[in-house]
Amino acid sequence: MTSGDSFYGGIPVFRGFTSLMDPALYAPLPDDWSIGVADIVDSTKAIAAQRYKAVNMAGAAVIAAVTNALEGREFPFVFGGDGASFAVAPSDLDAAREALAATATWVREDLDLKMRVALVPVSAIRAQGLDVRVARFGPSANLSYAMFSGGGLAWADAAMKRGEFAVAEAPAGAQPDLSGLSCRFEVMPAARGLILSVLVMPARGVDPAAFRKVIEDIIHLVERSPDGGRPVPPEGPPLKWPPQGLDFEARTKRGGPLLARRASVLAYTLFVYLIMRFDLKVGGFVPKVYKRQVVENSDFRKYDDGLRMILDCTPQLERALSERLAMAARDGIVRYGLYQQDAAMMTCFTPSALRSDHVHFIDGARGGYASAATALKAMMAAG
Repeated sequence: MTSGDSFYGGIPVFRGFTSLMDPALYAPLPDDWSIGVADIVDSTKAIAAQRYKAVNMAGAAVIAAVTNALEGREFPFVFGGDGASFAVAPSDLDAAREALAATATWVREDLDLKMRVALVPVSAIRAQGLDVRVARFGPSANLSYAMFSGGGLAWADAAMKRGEFAVAEAPAGAQPDLSGLSCRFEVMPAARGLILSVLVMPARGVDPAAFRKVIEDIIHLVERSPDGGRPVPPEGPPLKWPPQGLDFEARTKRGGPLLARRASVLAYTLFVYLIMRFDLKVGGFVPKVYKRQVVENSDFRKYDDGLRMILDCTPQLERALSERLAMAARDGIVRYGLYQQDAAMMTCFTPSALRSDHVHFIDGARGGYASAATALKAMMAAG
């Protein structure tokens, strides 16, 4: 085992999301690790042009490319809607750098978006008096997602936006290994009233105990909602053919003209659609089990130096959350952004449909996290 496998794999998985802010769950990253950060430049413009799916595909591509480059070794990562963050051990640094560089090129050439990417040494973050601590939250028995605290991830993201620690794009035509990345499911309309994108960050210099109390209050409000506000229907997201993400999936494939890749994905997705539609068992693949795992594994709430959630909620819950956050903002404890829309969407990373640890990233289908971040920036500018 590399130091990376032994460190991250050795962190115990916690199950109840209400425990999220317990400092005892978080372990400091080793000093010789690095933080990878990526985001879409001008994602607000892309969202305004209704390119929600492309923006999400770019963010998820970072995680798919690095996972495949590390040959499936576990590492902590978090999907942020219009980007992603992760941490890697020194032995995996070169592979992660190559994957990031190739992904930035692919995003520009195939998605017509500009992605900035950076790798920040944990030691540089600690030199700022901040930390990067990681916990593992298990939404189901199938897998765990990383949660980050300590302020270091937010600092790394800001450093990247200042142009520091930048990773240069790979040469034109570079194609990362995006095997397993897809977006075949249709959007998921709100069942309880509205889909709410929530982003809550600590105000500068705030007392950690005061911030923890606000986050715990928010989580307790949400936990009263059926299924914790999960925006994925109990029977799984709707599936149609041809899938709306067909072109994106074709662009993730390597080799050959795009037209041929489209035809190949069209044929394969028809095969998958028929299996799912008629509940056909094929080899070891059982559609009912897979759909249940899709629901259980959905990544709709997380913590990466701030709370991010995509909730299917009632207008009453939205009001309660707004009031609690507005009060905390007036008290100088938080900065936050909320964004309402009528549906959520899912981007999937399924290295193997026969394993139970496939991951499904959730965002709002009409602006999501990127629009919540815009609202948060507006609050900061006003304050």
